[in-house]
Amino acid sequence: MSRRETCWKWLQAAAFCLPLLAHAGQACEEKPLTPETFRMAMQTAEQLQTKLNEVDSNVVVVGRMGQDLSKYGLRYTHFGIMFRPESGGRWRVAHLLNECGSDRSDLWYEGLGNFFLDDMFRFDAVLLIPPPAVVDRLLPQLRAGRPLRALHTPRYNLVAYPFSTRYENSNTWVLETLAAASTRETRISSREQAQMWLKLNGYQPTEMNIGPMTRLGGRMFKANVAFDDHPGDLRYSNRIQTVSVDSIIHFFDERQEGWKIIELPGPQAARRF
Repeated sequence: MSRRETCWKWLQAAAFCLPLLAHAGQACEEKPLTPETFRMAMQTAEQLQTKLNEVDSNVVVVGRMGQDLSKYGLRYTHFGIMFRPESGGRWRVAHLLNECGSDRSDLWYEGLGNFFLDDMFRFDAVLLIPPPAVVDRLLPQLRAGRPLRALHTPRYNLVAYPFSTRYENSNTWVLETLAAASTRETRISSREQAQMWLKLNGYQPTEMNIGPMTRLGGRMFKANVAFDDHPGDLRYSNRIQTVSVDSIIHFFDERQEGWKIIELPGPQAARRF
């Protein structure tokens, strides 16, 4: 079954499949799906499913390696939130995806195999397992779908500033969704409130040093890259702060509330003789 046939876009009035034309900050290209890519994606999903069967949780955050960001000291590039739609059912992944390199995004549900069918740099994965109290608050929202849109801004920016609501990207949405589920004192129902909570609790974004030509080129030639939401003192010194998978993991791990981290090495490419 093809990716087009297996996709399920959420929050639609009718339960029919739509073409999957959204990618995590990548342009849509008509690249043929090779048997090797399909094999690697399905094997990764199978390994992940085996690990999930060992985890006593109905919600697990999953990270993948869509591109090589090692020059910025980063490993994983994209976060999604896995959950069971029903007790004992198949796992689904809820995540924000960019619409074909445009300045727009939407929220999607996908199966585990589809999650790894994008153009991966490597097939390694990382799991961030929330404590039970966070799972109890997140699971009903994930199953209902619509409440998650309270923290979604359709205007996409690959390097969205963490403390601005002008744009949003995949990792920003996950971070704010987890923040909203982590507070017991107050109810978070907007992005402004989520960002205030993150500031008060010491969240530190990832800072990347990029050259002026990289910044200028990204803004001029890519619709899904913008810098006008970043403070001027950072922007003009070529320092870009954004939400990374690494910074999310570090933040929740430092809170010492029972979050667990598991890294899963991906399958190796088949040897050619």
